[in-house]
Amino acid sequence: MAQPDGKKIFFENLSGAGKAIAVLTSGGDAQGMNAAVRAVVRMGLYVGAKVYFIHEGYQGMVDGGENIREATWEGVSSMLQVGGTVIGSARCKEFRTHEGRLKAAHNLVQHGITNLCVIGGDGSLTGANLFREEWSGLLTELVEQGVIEADAVQKYSALHIVGMVGSIDNDFCGTDMTIGTDSALHRIIEVVDAIMTTAQSHQRTFVLEVMGRHCGYLALVSALACGADWVLIPEMPPEDGWEEKMCQKLSANRAGMKRLNIIIVAEGAIDRNTKPITTDYVKNLVVKCLGFDTRVTILGHVQRGGTPSAFDRILASRMGVEAVLALLETTANTPACVVSLCGNQSVRLPLMECVQMTQEVQKAMDEKRFEEAVKVRGRSFENNLKTYKLLAHRKPESELPTSNFNVAVLNVGAPAAGMNAAVRSAIRVGISEGHKMLAVNDGFEGFYKGQIKEIKWGDVGGWTGQGGSLLGTKRTLPAKHAEKIAEQMRKHNINALLVIGGFEAFLSLLELLTARGKYEEFCVPMVMVPATVSNNVPGSDLSIGADTALNAITTTCDRIKQSASGTKRRVFIIETMGGYCGYLATVGGLAAGADAAYIYEEPFDIKDLQANVEHLTEKMKTSIQRGLVLRNENSNENYTTDFIYQLYSEEGKGVFDCRKNVLGHMQQGGAPSPFDRNFGTKISAKAMQWISKKLVETFRQGNGRVFANSEDSCCLLGMRRRALVFQPVVQLKDETDFVHRIPKEQWWLKLRPLMKILAKYKTSYDVSDSGQLEHVERNRPKESDASVAM
Repeated sequence: MAQPDGKKIFFENLSGAGKAIAVLTSGGDAQGMNAAVRAVVRMGLYVGAKVYFIHEGYQGMVDGGENIREATWEGVSSMLQVGGTVIGSARCKEFRTHEGRLKAAHNLVQHGITNLCVIGGDGSLTGANLFREEWSGLLTELVEQGVIEADAVQKYSALHIVGMVGSIDNDFCGTDMTIGTDSALHRIIEVVDAIMTTAQSHQRTFVLEVMGRHCGYLALVSALACGADWVLIPEMPPEDGWEEKMCQKLSANRAGMKRLNIIIVAEGAIDRNTKPITTDYVKNLVVKCLGFDTRVTILGHVQRGGTPSAFDRILASRMGVEAVLALLETTANTPACVVSLCGNQSVRLPLMECVQMTQEVQKAMDEKRFEEAVKVRGRSFENNLKTYKLLAHRKPESELPTSNFNVAVLNVGAPAAGMNAAVRSAIRVGISEGHKMLAVNDGFEGFYKGQIKEIKWGDVGGWTGQGGSLLGTKRTLPAKHAEKIAEQMRKHNINALLVIGGFEAFLSLLELLTARGKYEEFCVPMVMVPATVSNNVPGSDLSIGADTALNAITTTCDRIKQSASGTKRRVFIIETMGGYCGYLATVGGLAAGADAAYIYEEPFDIKDLQANVEHLTEKMKTSIQRGLVLRNENSNENYTTDFIYQLYSEEGKGVFDCRKNVLGHMQQGGAPSPFDRNFGTKISAKAMQWISKKLVETFRQGNGRVFANSEDSCCLLGMRRRALVFQPVVQLKDETDFVHRIPKEQWWLKLRPLMKILAKYKTSYDVSDSGQLEHVERNRPKESDASVAM
C-alpha cells in the first residue's frame, strides 16, 4: 500500500552506518521495558548501526566488561511479552560520582558508543543529561591520564541522549502515559475486581494501598476505573474534617443497599499538613466510626510484575523506534530529549524541561500549593481528578440545579467492553447537571417499543467493571421506525439523545438528522460516543472497547505461541474481528510480535503471500522457532484464513508446520480494560456536558421547548490526534467508506511499516509525524478553579 507523502523511506536519508547505539534500563523496572529494548535494537540494526546492551543499568556502564555486549536481531526474540527488564536494572551510587562517570565514559569510548537510549525515571534521565554535559571534559581527562588516544576526543566529541520514561507511577511531566503504567493499572484492577466479589459476599469495606510515593495517578485512575467510594492521593489532600465526610459517604452508600465499600490510598497519601495517611489509619477510622467489617490489602510489587498490556507493548515499540530516529537526526547542539506520548501521537520534548516540571510538582506539594501541583502534573491528571469528583460524590438534592430537561441514553450496535462505564458516567453527570435521565433498553428497537424508564444515580453503581451492555443493544436502525420513535420522544418529552455505539450508531444519527425535516421531535441535541471493538467509526482515532479486544488478542497470541515452546518450528494463523477494518489485526500484530498481518486496507495478492512464506521460512531456518500471522476476517474474500493456512502448510513443509485459530467473539467479551473504563468514563462525561450546554442554547423561552435544527447540534465526539473533538456527523459523510463501513483515512496505517520493520522486512516508513523538538505545555492554575473536597 502506498505510503502518505512525507519523509518517506527514511533509511535512505537517515543512515545509522558507522554509529553505535547503546540501550540501558535504569531505576525501578516497569512492564513494557523489554518491548522498548527490542524496538531500539531492531530499529538500530535496521538502519545499519551497531547496537549494544548495557546490562544492569548505570552499574553495568561503570563496571564495563561483559556488561556491555553487542546486540543481535535474534537476541531480542520472545522478549516482547516478558515483564520487567531482561537486561537488568540497578541503582548505582558510583555513577553519581565524578570518578564513576569517568569510568563509564572510558567503557563507552572503548566500544565507540556515542548514542545512548536510556529507559528509566526522572532520576535516571537527569543522570544521563549530566553525563552528556560533562562528556567532552571526561574525554579530555581520560586523554590526560593516558587511558585513551588524543584523537578520540575529536572522534567521539559529543554524546547524544534520548530518554524513554519507564515508570509504573506515571509521575513524569510531559507525557500522558509512561511505559508500565497501563500494565500496573491492569494488575490493580484485576485485584480490585476480585476483591469486590468477596467484599460483596460479606458486606465488607476494603482499604487498598497502591504504589505512588509522590504521584497519585495509579490511585486516582484505578478509583475512576472501579468506582471506588473514596481515594486519597498526595497531589490533592482532602480538606480538614475529611474523616467525617468519608464516613458519612460510606454510611450513605450502605443505606442505599450497597453491600461493599472500596477505599483506595496512594502510598504517598498525605493530609493538608503533609502528614502521611496510612491504610491502617483509614481502617481504624472506619471500624471506630461505623463499625464496618474492614480489611486492608497492600498490593505492593504485584503492580510491577506480570506481562505487559497491549497498550504498553505498542507504546514502548513506538517510543523505541522514535528514539532511534531522534538519535539519527541529532546534532552536537541538540539538547537531550525524551520521547513522549500526547494523545495518540509520539512527540519529542527537551528532557530537562520535563524533569524541571516534574520537580515543580513536588516543590508545590512541599509548599502546600496543592491546586498548582495538580495543574503542573498535566491536563490528563487534572481531567481525571475532575471526572472522579463529578462521578463519585453526589450532591444533595437541594444543591442540584433544576433544568427540567429529559435526556435519553442508549446503546446501538454490537456490545463493546466499556459501554457500561460510559453509560454510568453519562447518567451521573446528567443528574449532577439537574437533568432527568432516561435509559433506553435494546437500542432503537427498544426505543420504538417504548422500553424507556428513568434511571437514578444508585442504579448504575458497580457498572464500570461490567462487560457487554447492561442496557441491551441491537443493530436496528431508526429510519424504518421513525414515526414510532418520534411518538416515544413526544410521550417521554425527550429533549436530548446520547447514543453510545459503533458504526450503526453513526448511521442512526445520520438517519435521525435526515428525519428532522419530517419530525420536529428529532430537532434536539444529539451526540454519539464511539464504542466498538472494530475501531471503525469515522471521526475518532479510538473507540471504547478496542483496547479490551486488543488485550484479548495479545493474551491469546501469547498463549498460542507458548503452546509451541519445546516443539518443532510452528507457524500460527490467527483470524481477528473488525469487519473490513484492519485495526485489530495490525495493532494486535504489533503488540503480539506478528510476522505479518493481512488487512483489507492494504491489498495483497498471491505474490505477497508467497513472499511472506519465503521470508518466514528463511527466518525459521536461522533463528526463530515460532511464527505468528494475523488475518482480518474480511481482508480478502478469496484468500481466506483456510486458504492462507493451507498455503503456509504446503510451502513450509520440511521447515515448519502450521496451526490456525479463529478468535471470534472472545474479542468482544470479558471485563473492560482500565483504558476502556477510563476512556468511556471521560468521553461520556464530556458528551453529557456538551448536551447540557446545547440544551441551554437551544431552549426557546416563548414556547418552553428545545429546538435544535443546525448541523452542529448532531455531533460525534471523537479523539483526533491529541484532543477530544465534537464533529457534526453530516461533515463526516465525505470521510466515510459506507460500503465497507470504515473511515477513508485511518491513522494506524502508519504503524504497519513499523510492524514490518520489527519483523525484519525491508519497507518504507513514513516519518512525517516524527517529532521536531517541541516544548512542554504548561498547564497553569486559574484563580477560579476552586478545589473540591475529596
